[in-house]
Amino acid sequence: MAEPPLVDLAAERVGGRALLANDEFFASKENLLRPGRGEFIEGKYTDRGKWMDGWETRRRRSPGHDWCIVRLGLPGVIRAVTVDTNHFRGNHPAECSVDALAVARKVRPADVARAGGWTPILQRSPLQGHSENRFPVRDETRYTHVRLNIYPDGGVARLRMWGEVRPDWARIGTERPLDLAAVAHGGVPLAASDQFFSEPLNLIMPGRALNMGDGWETRRRRGPGHDWVILRLGRPGLVERVEVDTSHFKGNYPESASLEGIDEPGAALEALTDAGADWREILPRTPLKPDARHRFLRELVWGGAVSHVRFSIFPDGGVARLRIYGRPLGQGAP
Repeated sequence: MAEPPLVDLAAERVGGRALLANDEFFASKENLLRPGRGEFIEGKYTDRGKWMDGWETRRRRSPGHDWCIVRLGLPGVIRAVTVDTNHFRGNHPAECSVDALAVARKVRPADVARAGGWTPILQRSPLQGHSENRFPVRDETRYTHVRLNIYPDGGVARLRMWGEVRPDWARIGTERPLDLAAVAHGGVPLAASDQFFSEPLNLIMPGRALNMGDGWETRRRRGPGHDWVILRLGRPGLVERVEVDTSHFKGNYPESASLEGIDEPGAALEALTDAGADWREILPRTPLKPDARHRFLRELVWGGAVSHVRFSIFPDGGVARLRIYGRPLGQGAP
């Protein structure tokens, strides 16, 4: 990976929620944040019309436009927006725009709607029907909420807010051990040897994996070596416990795994992958079982400060989740 992957800050799976919409006559606003691109079922109708897997408003007969306010599941800096009109062809909006806001997490939805200070991060832009419409965003502000505006009305299948997580460490606190690698705390994969079947970002997502596709799985290795992923922790810390979860991986789990750490906050990827990098062994190569949660405490051989970890699997296979529990130190990652 040349650049760390962007996270969908608004996704339902990370806690995103559609708070308010001025209209959702044909299809619910909650659909906007669900996984996938939305499905189309021929012949499926409700008492209001054709069933659609997205957010769809009625045909507007008065001036104005429709809108939906979304609370981001993970506050952060937004780098790109995807307005996916999959399966919406003659009923997609002609244009869209996006505004963003930074407020306290506990603010009531009605107060968010009335709040001032909304910042346009995407100017009014044309949309194509049945398409993933992706727009870059150039704004360095940390936001908590967004407002999707559609002109004048119509249907959108999914809304994605691609960005970099910026945790609120004052709210999270640093007095107790926590999962230093979790995406909610700003963890991110920087590089991986392989991600043929599914991406390593899944390793640090919240909750248990839903299925085999909700983990990190590499192709079958036919030569020497092993697979690995380098993760930048959301905040440097002292590792106290590690969990490797192979749930759903039965005939394709790794034979064993190991974990190394390095304390180089802000280091470039080239320095981390250099042969002379000072990686320290945290968990020696240890056998794994299929479809199981492995918890390692006494097996850890080093608990010094780390800013990054390198998780290795031998020789290949799939892992559902990786948890790096420890006591946070210093300042969070940039």
